[in-house]
Amino acid sequence: MNLIYLHGFASGPQSSKAQFFRRRFEALGIAMQVPDLSEGNFERLTISGQLRVIERIAGGDDVRLMGSSMGGYLGALYAARHPEVTKLVLLAPAFGFARRWPLMLGEEKVAAWRRTGWLPVYHYGDKMERRVGYELLEDARLYEDYPDISQPALVFHGRQDDVVPVEYSEEFAARHPRVTLRVMESGHELINVLEEMWAGIAVYIGKPPSDRPAR
Repeated sequence: MNLIYLHGFASGPQSSKAQFFRRRFEALGIAMQVPDLSEGNFERLTISGQLRVIERIAGGDDVRLMGSSMGGYLGALYAARHPEVTKLVLLAPAFGFARRWPLMLGEEKVAAWRRTGWLPVYHYGDKMERRVGYELLEDARLYEDYPDISQPALVFHGRQDDVVPVEYSEEFAARHPRVTLRVMESGHELINVLEEMWAGIAVYIGKPPSDRPAR
């Protein structure tokens, strides 16, 4: 089993959730990789570039992906294109990634981002303001809102999430019969329900993969 954790936007391998789950899996004797999806170049971040990072480390025929927010969306995109992925755990996955930016920022800020080429954002991993290039949004528009996965997936989403509304995960679950959605009393970060999520994740990840339907 190759278990990989995919961090969220403007985050990194040292995120509190990544390290919580890494320690818990380590205690079970399971190694979990946590790559830097930006490879140290956050300004030029794209969906395509992050998918290439995953592809480089996702060797073997039993790949299991965990992802938070944008990392959850990336995990679903990757699984839809790679049948060697056998299981997914998605935490507040950022479905509709490109479509939601104008809704979050407003058309004026998106126009300024396009005009200048840069958007200032707070980077939680670096604990400072950084800028990200407009190519992130341009590239994201090449990808579908809801990846068409065939693998089983366990999805956790906060009922009070004001970054990625829970309705996005509800729509994803409605489209895919092998998706189990658990709506939590939490916001986007899900920090207050880590122990509750871990109880289900430990059992789910530890089971051998079931037979997968033909694609």
